[in-house]
Amino acid sequence: MGRKFFVGGNWKCNGTSDEVKKIVSILNEAEVPSEDVVEVVVSPPFVFLAFVKSLLRSDFQVAAQNCWVRKGGAFTGEVSAEMLVNLGIPWVILGHSERRLLLNESNEFVADKVAYALSQGLKVIACVGETLEQRESGSTMTVVAAQTKAIADQVSNWANVVLAYEPVWAIGTGKVATPAQAQEVHFELRKWLQENVGAEVAATTRIIYGGSVNGANCKELAAQPDVDGFLVGGASLKPEFVDIIKSATVKKND
Repeated sequence: MGRKFFVGGNWKCNGTSDEVKKIVSILNEAEVPSEDVVEVVVSPPFVFLAFVKSLLRSDFQVAAQNCWVRKGGAFTGEVSAEMLVNLGIPWVILGHSERRLLLNESNEFVADKVAYALSQGLKVIACVGETLEQRESGSTMTVVAAQTKAIADQVSNWANVVLAYEPVWAIGTGKVATPAQAQEVHFELRKWLQENVGAEVAATTRIIYGGSVNGANCKELAAQPDVDGFLVGGASLKPEFVDIIKSATVKKND
């Protein structure tokens, strides 16, 4: 029943063709634990998806950073789930806090996206997390539970969902949730799933942490019992991403 460690690299809105080639060649040459120990997914911007997929080693997969909420059509500037499937892109990140905050994506809109992407055969990294104000006012679990509930209301099969807990105050700020803070929320999230979705979903769904994860802090975070991996931002563009992938071996000693 062990949950396979999952490491995602979110490149966000970064990269040129040359930079992308460089990152991919570092990843391709890296010696990392095997696929049965860790699942690795990198998420370049849309314009580089096919390029990265064509160059990347076969044991790593590729994710889009977003997709449209329903079938394609007259939605200028959007990319549909069907297009990603057609390109052979297996994963998509949905509900990232940057989209929730900058583009006002609501819990319900994110949940609609998750349900539609899953219906088309994509696997989803669904992001939840609270702002600094929400944490300081003691409403972390209320916020995160509401974000998760919106998804649970729309999704019955969680087999292709990875839940990413990303405290907004820790994304790109250099502030990191302490291992204890991360474990606490992951534990509460898993408990929420157990009480509201089911024991099997709670036991098998991977809950990964995102928020200034780097080579220096990843092992201690990975050692937490309810932290099943990472969604890495800035560090996924650097060679230290390889060190973060290697932190999966911490779990093997359990």
